[in-house]
Amino acid sequence: MPITLPELPYAMDSLEPSISAHTMEEHYGSHHKTYVEKTNKLLADTGMADWRLDEIVKATASGGAKTPLYNNAAQAWNHDFYWKSMQPHGGGKPKGKLADAIAATFGDFDKFAEAFKDSAVNHFGSGWTWLALDRGKLIIVSTKDADTPIAFDQTPLIAMDVWEHAYYLDYHHRRDGYVAAFLTKLANWEFAQQNFERATERKAAAE
Repeated sequence: MPITLPELPYAMDSLEPSISAHTMEEHYGSHHKTYVEKTNKLLADTGMADWRLDEIVKATASGGAKTPLYNNAAQAWNHDFYWKSMQPHGGGKPKGKLADAIAATFGDFDKFAEAFKDSAVNHFGSGWTWLALDRGKLIIVSTKDADTPIAFDQTPLIAMDVWEHAYYLDYHHRRDGYVAAFLTKLANWEFAQQNFERATERKAAAE
């Protein structure tokens, strides 16, 4: 089966005013859609046409002739994860075990938020900022271009797109304003908590 463009988990205008419907139409309806279409074209004659998207990303991360497929497949995967990392009336703080893990790792949520914001705002060029697990430890990851934690055996919990097309129509050069809105009004901590719980359960079962 070809890779398909997943449906958004909310309406195009549901993230306003933090992210406009215009941005969503361009970002999801054009950029994400193009990554999916290019991935399907590049899958021809690879023997991976019936693979899951995450499997394709991991299998092509080594570079070389596979780089074009990796870039588009990873961007398709990253964007699907990014949409789920946000929700209308999001933001706030995580609860439960994830909140405890953030406090144990960073000191408290405010210190985590400051470190996450610093990583995102100061990321040079295009890329992504993630909260992820690396061998059971919480880390803030800044990846360049299409790179994604799943290519490096890390488990992403929440993601923020820092490519200019994610925010420029709404914030122009003010990436810091977009990052602040993500953390205070958009972040889907329930999604992050679910990812954290699944990852810790898998780790416990493997031990």
